[in-house]
Amino acid sequence: MKKLDLYIIKQFVSVILFSLIAFAAIFILVDLMEHLDDFLDHGIGLALIARYYLVFTPEILTLITPVAVLLACLFTAGRMSNQNEIIIIKSSGVDVYRILLPFLIVSGVICVAMIYFNEWIVPQANHEKFRIEKIYLQQHNEGWWKYNIFMLDSRDRIVSIGYFDDYNNTAQKVSVQEFADTNLTYLVRRYDAASMWYDTTNHVWVLRSAIERTFDGTKQTFQTYPSLPLKEITFKPSDLEEKELNPKDMNYDQLRRFIELQRNSGNDVSRYEVDYYSKVSFPFAAIIVVFFGVPLSARKKRSGLALEFGISILISFVYLLLIKISQVLGYDGLVSPLLTAWLANILFFAAGMYNTAKVSR
Repeated sequence: MKKLDLYIIKQFVSVILFSLIAFAAIFILVDLMEHLDDFLDHGIGLALIARYYLVFTPEILTLITPVAVLLACLFTAGRMSNQNEIIIIKSSGVDVYRILLPFLIVSGVICVAMIYFNEWIVPQANHEKFRIEKIYLQQHNEGWWKYNIFMLDSRDRIVSIGYFDDYNNTAQKVSVQEFADTNLTYLVRRYDAASMWYDTTNHVWVLRSAIERTFDGTKQTFQTYPSLPLKEITFKPSDLEEKELNPKDMNYDQLRRFIELQRNSGNDVSRYEVDYYSKVSFPFAAIIVVFFGVPLSARKKRSGLALEFGISILISFVYLLLIKISQVLGYDGLVSPLLTAWLANILFFAAGMYNTAKVSR
C-alpha cells in the first residue's frame, strides 16, 4: 500500500495547496477592493500594502484551511471514484477505513501546523497588522488614545499610563505612586512625567520631564528632572503589550494568564474560555472533514469540480453556523466553554463516522 498511499498523498496535497492559494487570493482581492479607497486616501504605497497583506495572510490561511482540506477530500476522492480507482482498491480487499489513512496523515500534519500557527504566527502577524492600521490608516485611534493602563508594579507601587506605543517602547502621560509599606493608604511619593521610555541597554524605564513629589505628613517637596531613571519599576514593555492585545490575538499562555487575571478580579470569563478552547478545537476540523468528505465522494457519480466546490462551501457554511450558534450559548454561560468549543466538531465527527460506516458496507 505504500505506493498507493504516496499516490493519494500527492494528489491530496496538490489540491490542498491549489485551494489555499486560490481561496487566499480571492480573500485578499475582495478585501483589497473594499479597502482600496482607504489606502489611496492615506497615501499608502504598494510596498506597505504588500506588507499589510503579508501579515494578514496567516489569519486568512487559518480560516480557510478546513475549507481547503474539505474541498481537496471531495475532489481527490471524487476523481478516484469516477476513474474506478476506489472500486479497484476495495475489490482487492482494502476497506474504506484503510483508504482514509493517507488523508488522515496529511490532515493530522495540517492540524499540528494550525495549532502552531495559532500559538506563534497568527498573534505576531495580527499585532503587526494592528500597528499598520493604527499608524498608517488611523484605525483604532479612539480605543488607542483613550486606553488607560494601570499596573500594580509591586505591593506598594501603582503605575498609570495614558497610552503606550509598543513600536517605540514609549509610554505617555505617566504617573507613578508609591505608598507606605506599613500603611498602603498613605501616599509617600509620586512621579508625574510627560513620557517614559524603556532603555533596552540598561533594562530600566526612564522618565522624561518628570516631577517628583514627596509627602511627609502635611509637608510636600517638589523636584523636577529632565530625565530620571526609575530602577524600581519592574515590569517590561512586553507586559504592557499584553494589556493592549485583544484576547483573540493572544497565544495560549497569554490568554490563560488573562483569563486567570479576569477570574481573580471577579469578572465573567466564559467568553474568554470559549476562545481559549476554540484555539485547539478549530484546527481539528482539518481532521474531521476527512471523515465527512472522503466517504461523501467515494461513490461513483457524474459530477464535476463545480459540484464538489458547491458541496464544500455548503458543508463549511453549516459548520461555521454551528460554531457561531454554540459560541452564543457558551458566551451566555448556557453551555460549558469546553463543550461549546468542541460541539461543532463532535456533531460533524458523528455525522462523518456514520457516513463512513454507510459507505464501507
